[in-house]
Amino acid sequence: MDYEHEIDEQKRHTITVKLTDYALMMNPLLNKGMAFSAEERDLFNLWGLLPPRQIDLATQRKRSWEACQSKQTDVEKYIYLRDLQDSNETLFYSLLCEHIETLMPIVYTPTVGFGCQRYSHIYRRPRGIFISYPNQDHIEKILENSRFDRVKVIVVSDGERILGLGDQGAGGMGIPIGKLALYTACAGVYPGYTLPILLDSGTNNPELQNDPLYIGWQHERIRGQAYDGFIEKFILAVEKRFPKVLLQWEDFSRENAGPLLDRYRDRLCSFNDDIQGTAAVAAATLLSASRVTKIPLKEQRIIIFGAGSAGCGIARLLQQLMVSMGLTVQEAKQCFYLVDRAGLLLKRQKNLLPFQKEFARDENENSAWQSQQDVTLEKLVRDVKPTILLGVSGQHGAFHENLVREMAKHCARPAIFPLSNPDANCEANPQDLIEWTEGRAIIGTGSPFPHIHYRGQERRVDQTNNCYIFPGLGLALIALKATSAPEILFIAAAKALADYAAEHLTSGDNLLPPLKEIRSVSHAVAVAVAKQIIASGLNKLDPPDDLAKYLSDYMWQPVYVPYRK
Repeated sequence: MDYEHEIDEQKRHTITVKLTDYALMMNPLLNKGMAFSAEERDLFNLWGLLPPRQIDLATQRKRSWEACQSKQTDVEKYIYLRDLQDSNETLFYSLLCEHIETLMPIVYTPTVGFGCQRYSHIYRRPRGIFISYPNQDHIEKILENSRFDRVKVIVVSDGERILGLGDQGAGGMGIPIGKLALYTACAGVYPGYTLPILLDSGTNNPELQNDPLYIGWQHERIRGQAYDGFIEKFILAVEKRFPKVLLQWEDFSRENAGPLLDRYRDRLCSFNDDIQGTAAVAAATLLSASRVTKIPLKEQRIIIFGAGSAGCGIARLLQQLMVSMGLTVQEAKQCFYLVDRAGLLLKRQKNLLPFQKEFARDENENSAWQSQQDVTLEKLVRDVKPTILLGVSGQHGAFHENLVREMAKHCARPAIFPLSNPDANCEANPQDLIEWTEGRAIIGTGSPFPHIHYRGQERRVDQTNNCYIFPGLGLALIALKATSAPEILFIAAAKALADYAAEHLTSGDNLLPPLKEIRSVSHAVAVAVAKQIIASGLNKLDPPDDLAKYLSDYMWQPVYVPYRK
């Protein structure tokens, strides 16, 4: 090991370091740059390798902020921040935490999507692990490296469905890197505990297949038994190397996402953020919306446009939440209408995926619903008169003016959530929604948007970002060494987020707290999830006497600590 921590109640006070001179400065977890003290420069042979002046973290942060802001485009800022993360992680996270509202859209959605598209062209230094199909027999050896000894959380993707951008192949590595950055920035998970992994099973993106700079395996994606066998070998190796790890599945195709989660969720503590995290933050936002509209969640009529794994995952978690409020499963299902590109999901369809079948409606409910093509989104809005319209379709402009005005005719406070990422795929612009509804709409978006201005009033747009859920949830799972992550934990997380919003928000139209409070939000979510973990008997760690303090102490702070040799 290059370093070891002395931990007193999970707070790091000193670090014992074996590296010296350039090797020390090249280690992003240990590098302090010009903040190395005179004593440390003596101990680790750093004199002359650094400028003579010694500066503190605040001064470094100021210089880095100035450099970041000097970049002309968001992609240039993304590249700068990735370079900073790969050279000095403490400084990177100090900067990210200090300017979280400004830098979150750079480090993650929407800019990370463009970073994935350009990944092969902006590649600088290695981070994480690329495991390609041709190297599947070497996975155990790849994971053996001693630098991974402290890993507690893995985010893994195969790059096939990156946000709303489709197949980005090996460039999808930007997503695991970005997600794990949020684990640290939002919930204080120590960066040395994190490992991003890209499972390179090929790509069907012709641009990547023909790009001479592409860094991945230039081969058509493997399918069927070959793909399943590749995933199984990966899981077997992870089980052997990291038996207590938290594994987060990220941005797999809708055909693979659900089956992979179902297949492995009981073998490893794992979850799929696209399905479960998205569902939890959507549920929390809808709970908050119900408080504004004064319509209980179990009485809402909900249209979900986008019947993939994310849309069905949202419906499934909301259904469970409604059952906990007193509805039967069948009564809860009647609140949902799921629509894909062809129209409303109907039971008579023969091409439904397994996770879609439970939310298909009976065509006999309405004489005009004899085929899916008969029930377009526009017709459904007229027939159902929804109180909530939620989009995870990736279809830009799908919530157009006539549709929104029709919804607003029958609903005093229409709740409209265009959640698709990035903003180029968003179903509607929040400014348009507020104007089309004469200021009455309650809005949440998947991507960040500027404030809404209407009749002299300004309103912050709530971004229903998964970062409100998964970092705090992950913190609780890691800190208590949980054995699994069942749906009840996501319900606990959703309720905790909604409760935090109700307690701390002063604006009546906002549904979620501002991102500047994300560490407090993550702590609140972690406490609620940890209580549920203990109540469900999923914890391997004995419950601490003061759970809130234990989780607070577990949260790493991006500050420099003294080194000794």
